[in-house]
Amino acid sequence: MNKIAGLFIIISSLMTAQQRLSLLECEDAFQKNNLQLLAEQYSINMADADILQAKIWDLPQLSGQINVYNPQDRKVFDVGHAKGAQVTQLIYMGGKKKNEIAFAKSNKELAQLQFSQLLVDLKAQLHTTYYNLYYERLKLENTNRQLGYMNDLLAAYKVQSAKGNVSLKDEVRLQNIVIQLNNDKAGINKNIFDYEQDLKVLTGVADDIEPQLSESDVKDMLAAQPFGDEAELQKKALENNADYRYTIKLIDNSRLYAQWQKSLNVPDLNLGAGWDQNGGTFKNEVNLLVGIPLPLWKSNKGNVEKASFAIQQNQKNVDFQKLNLETQVQAAYRTWKIQYGQLSEIKSEDLNNRELVYNGMLNNFRKGNISLIEFADFMDSYREASLQIYDMKNGVIQAAEQLNQLVQTKIFY
Repeated sequence: MNKIAGLFIIISSLMTAQQRLSLLECEDAFQKNNLQLLAEQYSINMADADILQAKIWDLPQLSGQINVYNPQDRKVFDVGHAKGAQVTQLIYMGGKKKNEIAFAKSNKELAQLQFSQLLVDLKAQLHTTYYNLYYERLKLENTNRQLGYMNDLLAAYKVQSAKGNVSLKDEVRLQNIVIQLNNDKAGINKNIFDYEQDLKVLTGVADDIEPQLSESDVKDMLAAQPFGDEAELQKKALENNADYRYTIKLIDNSRLYAQWQKSLNVPDLNLGAGWDQNGGTFKNEVNLLVGIPLPLWKSNKGNVEKASFAIQQNQKNVDFQKLNLETQVQAAYRTWKIQYGQLSEIKSEDLNNRELVYNGMLNNFRKGNISLIEFADFMDSYREASLQIYDMKNGVIQAAEQLNQLVQTKIFY
C-alpha cells in the first residue's frame, strides 16, 4: 500500500509540474510577468523624469559681502558699518527651456516606440515558440506510436532470431529502424526542452507549458489568408511598424535637438537686486542688477553642426529602413505563399490515405503478406514524411507570424 501511495504521489507531482495553457493565457502571463518587458517600461518612466527635469529652472543665487578691514577706523570685520547682499536669477533667453522640454518629450515618444517594438518582438517570439512546441509534441506522439510497434516487433524478432527461425540480417534491419526512431525522439525531446525553457522565461510560468490548441483552431490558422497583396502589406508595414516609425521619429527628434543647440548660442540674462549699506553712492541703496555674456563668438557652434549632421544621418537611415522593411515584408509574404501553396497540395484525403496505408502495411506484415524489406522501406519513408508534414504545417504558421511581426496590424482573416 505504501508503494502504491508513493506512486500516486510521484504521478500527481509530475502532473502538477505541467500546465495546459492556451495561447491567450500565455499572452496574459507574458504581459504580467515578462521581466524584459517590465524592465523596458522604466525607460518611459525615466523619459518622464527627463521632461520634469527639463522644466526646472536654475536656482536663484544669493550672495553677500561684509567688511574685512576698515582702514579709516582700523577695525577688522567692521560688519556694523559695511555690508551688502545680492539676489540674482538666470533668465533663459532664445526659447532654451521651451526647446529643451520639446526635446525631452520627443525622447519619451522614442522610448514608447522602443517599448512597442520590444512588445511586438517578444510576443512574436512567444507565438513562434508556442507553435514550435505544439508541433514538436505532435512529432513526439507520432514517433512514440511508431516506436511502440517497432519495439514489440523487434523483441519478437530477437526471440525468433535466437531460435534460428529468422535471419540476423532481418533483426538488424529492424534494429536500424528503431535506432533511427530513437534518434528522432531524442532530437524532438531536446527541442521540446528548449521551447519549454523559452516559454518559462517569456511567461514567467514555472511549470512546463503544454499548448492547448483544438484541431479546428489549427485548421483555421492554416487556412487563413492575408488581407491584400504584397504591395498592400508593404504599405501597412510602413504605417504601423514601430521600428520604422522610431527611425522616422528620430528625424524630428534630431531637429528638435538642433533647435535646442542653436538656442544655446543666445546669451542668457542674469537679473537681480542688490542692497549695499555704505558702499554705494547712497546709504542703504538698493540696485537693479543686470548681467549678460558678450556674444563675441558662438559658444555652441560645434554642437549645432553635430546636430545638423545627425539630421542628415537619420534621413539616410529612414531611406535604408524603408527599403529594408519593404524587402523583409516581400520575402516574408513570398515565403508564406510558397509554404501555403505546398501545404495546400496535400489534401485531407491524402493524409487519411497515408494512415490507411500505414495501418494496412502493419496488418499485412503481421500476416506475412509483404516482405521485411518492403515493410522497412515503407516505415522509413513514412517516418520522414510524417516529420516533414508537421514541419510544413508549422512553417505556414511561422511565416504568418513573421508577417504579423513586420506589418504589426491584423492582416489575416
